[in-house]
Amino acid sequence: MSVHIDIKGLRPEEAAVVPSPLAELGMALHALSEPAHHPGLQGWVTGVTARLDPHLADRMCEADFLWRTTFSDLFLPWAGLPDRRALPGATLAEELDQLDKLSDEQFVDAALEFTCATGYGECGPTALSDPDTRRRALDLAAARGPRQLRFGERLLADPPRIRAWLRQFLRDCDEAFFAEAWARLRHQLAADARHKTDLLRRKGLAEALAAVSPAVTLDEAAGRITVDKLGDGRTATGDGGLLLVPTSLGWPHLMVLHRYGWQPVLHYPVGSPELAAPQTLEQLAMRMTALSHPVRMRMCRHLARSAHTTSELAQVHGMTAPEISRHLAVLKKAGLITTRRRGRYVLHQLDVTVVARLGSEFLEGILR
Repeated sequence: MSVHIDIKGLRPEEAAVVPSPLAELGMALHALSEPAHHPGLQGWVTGVTARLDPHLADRMCEADFLWRTTFSDLFLPWAGLPDRRALPGATLAEELDQLDKLSDEQFVDAALEFTCATGYGECGPTALSDPDTRRRALDLAAARGPRQLRFGERLLADPPRIRAWLRQFLRDCDEAFFAEAWARLRHQLAADARHKTDLLRRKGLAEALAAVSPAVTLDEAAGRITVDKLGDGRTATGDGGLLLVPTSLGWPHLMVLHRYGWQPVLHYPVGSPELAAPQTLEQLAMRMTALSHPVRMRMCRHLARSAHTTSELAQVHGMTAPEISRHLAVLKKAGLITTRRRGRYVLHQLDVTVVARLGSEFLEGILR
């Protein structure tokens, strides 16, 4: 389970690290819609929500599926521009102008992502040009409720009208709460971009990606970036570039834009020490599987309280030493127990710190 970016032929100068005010506004809207995903932003969310104009709050609900359950590529419009080398604008106004440069087909497909109307990473018919795709998009929108169906119908009937609505809505959000937040956040994001750019130029792409997140790795021989995600996807830089876009509001989400025909983008969180060493999804699954066995669960009860030898555990559980050893090997491979020698005895104990982190690691893994 991962997303792969083929970067064969990518020149060093074609990789860039640039903050994006529009992408950060998208993350702000997500945090306001799903505050449980971002416990560190509770104070900011509460403050913004308390002073939000009721009319703007209602409008925020009209299309919240663009940022609540999935982060729409409409917030990364520069990636869809034809040369696939465009950079984010320096201001929100510049990026809204870039959003206007997307074709109606691009805009509609990105807005309909919440319906999974077409293959995200594939070249297929669009809902504007193909009646079957259009019908499927509306059927899937209807399954998600009347609000999404109404939005889908309006979008397909009159794309320019929805584009104007979205542009005005984003400008109103900027005036209501985002301009103040961006004035504070842009300095941190610019500093992170300078640091990653310095790594990129002095030490290469592998070092820069390692600094983005341990969940991102580069196979230089194969010319491929792999992002540990709960999902599969593929894209390629081709004749375009690669963009790394930092977000201050986005933790724990590490997102990859891999839409067909768009420039690949890594949208990564900064300033979150919790991301220092995230567990891979394979490691997480191994730990949860190890703990799911009833015998190992009972063993953990004893190992959490004190260290025990294999013989002691065998006696307590009425099992043979080889049987206990096999269960201990599973727990040890999953990194759930520690082992130390005391004289001629080998003692095993549950690593309670690791176990205590499983809940947050599970949440981070599925939200990554």
